[in-house]
Order: sequence, then structure tokens, then C-alpha cells
Amino acid sequence: MSKRVVVFDYGFGNIRSAERALARVGADVEITADYDAALAADGLLVPGVGAFAACMAGLKAARGDWIIGRRLAGGRPIMGICVGMQILFARGVEHGVETAGCDEWPGTVEPLRAPVVPHMGWNTVEAPEDSRLFAGLDRDEHYYFVHSYGVREWQLEVTNDAIRAPKVTWATHGERFVAAVENGPLWATQFHPEKSGDAGAQLLTNWIETL
Repeated sequence: MSKRVVVFDYGFGNIRSAERALARVGADVEITADYDAALAADGLLVPGVGAFAACMAGLKAARGDWIIGRRLAGGRPIMGICVGMQILFARGVEHGVETAGCDEWPGTVEPLRAPVVPHMGWNTVEAPEDSRLFAGLDRDEHYYFVHSYGVREWQLEVTNDAIRAPKVTWATHGERFVAAVENGPLWATQFHPEKSGDAGAQLLTNWIETL
């Protein structure tokens, strides 16, 4: 039986390409901002493109921050992509202006420090050996990035042995930044799996199989 996935349509994101990519790997996909549908789906995909502050404003207007919180409180899977990953952190800083994020993870989304910005094109990542998100993928596989901001420091420290530490994947463009996170029911990627060809399809398949 196919898994039902809602692509959350709050006005920011490549929702059609995400829909096609998820359908390609066998998901039953709905694009909507409906509160009840987003809560009830097997999986919720939160896309995002553009500015952190604008995405957060759109997300709040659609009650997306409440939906994310409610789903995670019940252990229901969410996947964020690009700015849809960035807004899961505590704050974003753009042009000296700080905007509060969803605060699911501590940390700050900041401008990339690199000779060429935006970081646009194909790049490799450094994934943990036991990553479920990257299962079945070669370590030298390439993924498609388009962004000018990122998280340069992972700040969540887990000191309780009863709590499983998040799996953090890194990439490098000028400096290292967080490329993906697996944290219980909350997964996210800075790159675009829906634009990453067969590798992206495998990664989405890995997510769908956890739903």
C-alpha cells in the first residue's frame, strides 16, 4: 500500500517538482495547505526557496509551524528541503536582520563564506556510516544544491544515553555546512533531492520506507 505524503503548500517551494519526484518513487502525493490533511498524512514534506524571513512568514500564515510541532509531538515523520530545512533551526540571519525559526534544532542559518555565492550545482556530502537517509548510495554520489545561506555549526548536544543523537551530514563549499539531518521523525536536506536524479530518488525512497 502506497504511503500518503502531503507536500505543504505555503507559497514557498518547488512543489510540483517535489510532487513528481515523490510520485516517481511510489508515494500517493497531495499538494495542500489544509491543516487536517497535513496532520493526518503518513509523511509531510516541507519545501522552501527564497529568503528565510519570507518563508517563515508564509509558514506561520498557513499555521505550518503549528503543524510541524503537532506532528513531531506525535512522532509523525516530516522532511524539510532547502529553506524548508533551514526554518527548522532556531534563527536565520539575513542582511543583519535576525528572524526566529521553528526552533526544532538550536543553531543559526547564516550567509555562506565562500569565494562564489550562491552555492549552485552538484556537490558531494559526508554522511554518517549508519545513515538511513543515504542507505544504498555511494559516498561519492553528487546532489544538487542552490543556496546562499547555511548552518555552519551543529549545536545540539545529546548527553543522555537513552536519547539517540541526530545523524548530521556535512558538505563543503568554501567551508563546511550542514547538508542533511536525521533526528527521529524529523529529517531534512539542504540540497534538492527532487533535482538530484537517481540519487535523489533513492534518498526519497529511503524516507518513504520509514513512513
